[in-house]
Amino acid sequence: MASSHVRQLVAPAAVVLSLACAPLARAQVSNVSPFTAVQFTDVMPTDWAYQALQNLVEKHGCVAGYPSGRFQGQQSISRYEAAALLNACLDRITAMTDEVKELIHVFRRELAIIQGRVDGFEARLGELEATQFSTTTKLSGIATFVVGANHFSGSDDELVDQNNQGFGATTFNNDLQLILETSFSGKDLLTATLRAGNFGGETPFGGGGPSSLATLGNASQGDGGPNHVFIDKLFYSFPIGDSITVTGGPNVGQDDMLPFWPTFYNSPPILDALTLNGALAAYNNNQGAGVGMTWAPDGGFRFTANYVAANGALSDSSSGGLATDHAGGTGTVQLGWEADGWAIAGIYSMIQNGNDLIAYATPFTQAQLGQAGDTHAFGLSAAWHPADAGWMPSISVGWGINNSDSQQKGQVTTSQSWSVGLMWDDLFAEGNSAGMAVGQPVFATALQGGDTPNDGNYIWEWWYQFQLSDAISVTPALIYFSRPMGQNTPSGETFSQLGGLVMTTFSF
Repeated sequence: MASSHVRQLVAPAAVVLSLACAPLARAQVSNVSPFTAVQFTDVMPTDWAYQALQNLVEKHGCVAGYPSGRFQGQQSISRYEAAALLNACLDRITAMTDEVKELIHVFRRELAIIQGRVDGFEARLGELEATQFSTTTKLSGIATFVVGANHFSGSDDELVDQNNQGFGATTFNNDLQLILETSFSGKDLLTATLRAGNFGGETPFGGGGPSSLATLGNASQGDGGPNHVFIDKLFYSFPIGDSITVTGGPNVGQDDMLPFWPTFYNSPPILDALTLNGALAAYNNNQGAGVGMTWAPDGGFRFTANYVAANGALSDSSSGGLATDHAGGTGTVQLGWEADGWAIAGIYSMIQNGNDLIAYATPFTQAQLGQAGDTHAFGLSAAWHPADAGWMPSISVGWGINNSDSQQKGQVTTSQSWSVGLMWDDLFAEGNSAGMAVGQPVFATALQGGDTPNDGNYIWEWWYQFQLSDAISVTPALIYFSRPMGQNTPSGETFSQLGGLVMTTFSF
């Protein structure tokens, strides 16, 4: 009887096995007990194979269906599918009946192939387990493609032509970040970021041009050259008690040690200068050897203090070291409060001038702050986010003022900066977003000796992000600088910069 059923196999193999393992005629099921052993949505007590499935489960603990919860008893299957079900049930069948022997004989070729595959999978699994990546480490990545160009215009034809020739061509650049996060106790975190890119200082979106203001928030290139992999970040965080966190490492940034940034204008990063909360000196990109502590008691209050030395890896105190006159150091204290839908913070940073620690300033102010001395930078920032996405955007505002040591006439003594950012979530389509920001990067407002500076410059950006999937987004953007050279603009002349780009981001 079993052989006959095998040769005419047109039903799922579990029914074939039930016919072999439990004698069955087309069952009369009028007095059958409630069906509890097999929970298939398409198997009814009135079905002829119902009792066979019941017996197969109760006697041998073996039955299989489809992930949808259906048995699909009318669907034909291949001999390999039948053999796979038979192979899965053999370990559970304790009595080797004639019917079972017959099934094994009929499917002996398919069973041998399946067993070979299982052995191969087991060998590969063993090799994988022996060489597997750390189970305590999470790897994530961001790959960014940027296609774009800048165009310069103004009344000084020679200056315009020079910049259009040097920085006006269309470019295609990339940036790649691989972030490794490892926890040893479940509460601590070791972060290592590997990075590579080809946004060199000669590229318009990597710091090239009449100023560094067109630098994108995801632009990178290591000292080794285009697309050479380098360690971008390496630091360790761990808690002390319930409310204190300590962060430190040989390559850490000020931003890595702040418990929060008082802004909701943070995705995607277009101009890096507009991601620093309007206080582009107090919040800065200083990075190197550093350590910081954050106190975050119950509630929204946050206090943090940290120190970063850009030259902290150097042993010669005349050019580097920790807490020396040439450390390239930044000491920061931030007080703030964050809650659901809003945040506010005040910040103070003492900055050792030089090392381009205040990167996003007009060329005149940046050159002045690159000289010896200290800058005391203060900032105040606040942000608000509506409860529901819609036509009302989030609003992020910030302002900074800086006082610098200056001894020579004409040097910068006071500088300021500010920004306002608006961001709309789920605009026109769920998952898409749009943003606009305007501000002034660090510009001189007072000079030693009482001279009046003429260093103002407005920067704008507009963008719309198409979220194609959870992992892929495309963002076209426009950027504009009203006077990128600031006080270095030739007297009586106008000079502006307009840029356009398309950024594609892959997250994995």
